[in-house]
Amino acid sequence: MRGEGVGVARTDSTGSTGSTWRYRWARRQNERRLRLFRSAEGTWRRRDDELRRLRTLAEQCHGSVGAGDGLPLELAPDEIVLRVVPAAQLVEVRHTAVLPAPDLTVGEQTRRLRARCPDGVRVADAGMAVITNRRLVLLGGRGRRDWAYGRMTGLAHDPHAPVTLIQVLDRRRTSGVLLRADAAHEFRFVLTLAFADAIEQRQAVIAQLDELIAEHARLRPARPGIATPGQARLFALIPGGRRTAVVAAALAVMVPLALANSSPSDRTGSELAAAAAPAPAAAASKTPRVTGSPKPHRASPKPERRCGAPANPMGYDFCGGERIRKPPREVCDHFDCVPGFWDGRGYLVQCENGKVSLAGGSPRACGAHGGVRRTVWT
Repeated sequence: MRGEGVGVARTDSTGSTGSTWRYRWARRQNERRLRLFRSAEGTWRRRDDELRRLRTLAEQCHGSVGAGDGLPLELAPDEIVLRVVPAAQLVEVRHTAVLPAPDLTVGEQTRRLRARCPDGVRVADAGMAVITNRRLVLLGGRGRRDWAYGRMTGLAHDPHAPVTLIQVLDRRRTSGVLLRADAAHEFRFVLTLAFADAIEQRQAVIAQLDELIAEHARLRPARPGIATPGQARLFALIPGGRRTAVVAAALAVMVPLALANSSPSDRTGSELAAAAAPAPAAAASKTPRVTGSPKPHRASPKPERRCGAPANPMGYDFCGGERIRKPPREVCDHFDCVPGFWDGRGYLVQCENGKVSLAGGSPRACGAHGGVRRTVWT
């Protein structure tokens, strides 16, 4: 009986019905699927926690009069302090800029902010930022700067740096605040809530967060199915698996074609050898005679260098050269232009979502399209 038991175990582990490589393949597949699932679920949970935290903050962030005690700031009778950011800097834009109108959009932060000052923006003062239900105030060493919500005409959050720029009716130069990168996200959200309170639209922000939470819930990763040994395929025995098999099959087809295409097109040498060799008398009159030089081989045209840019008659590419500040009118026939493209006052750039903008060099370039990806050159 013991001998029969050993024989059955040996058949199950090495026989045709239980190949060990299939079990190893199933184990590796299950480990890989579980690892990917845990990573995706962890990312999903972090975003879900952040959305729910903002939802709670949107309901509970109402500030208090006592929060302004000790601040060198005189508050109006109905003014309430919502948030105090101790480390902030006043920044000013060197050139004239037109910012988008303030809105209540709660945008999803897709990248980390880098603690730097964007091009064309200089630091003018440093101090603390105070958000109230009526204005944003920066208390600096050189004085005080106020941005009242009722006079605000433009607001833009830099997608790459922790900078918020603001335009108001009574001030020609665009200015704003530069914060620490770890404090910028919450500052922007509380500023949106404060502006919503000023126009009595806080419920619109809460409703937007409810929609984001519901949409995010539908994107929750599903637990992967379990791989079984019976699902293993023979290409799993090849190092690299399916990819190696596909590459090998492609090479088996492409190499003979490449060799055939690389053979010389003219056969002058072989024809000369055939003419020099003795031929039978009956076929002498049919032997072709070589006269003149062979017809030169026509070289194929050199492919146009575009570095990923779409084909266009202007010769624009992503490789390098000179910036484009005055593109022709037909540029939007070949590139996907952003809305309001011709309102831009800079150079041609491509946004992260593939669209092109004429606001290159401006802090607001591609602000609603994921930021600037690269410059378009000529």
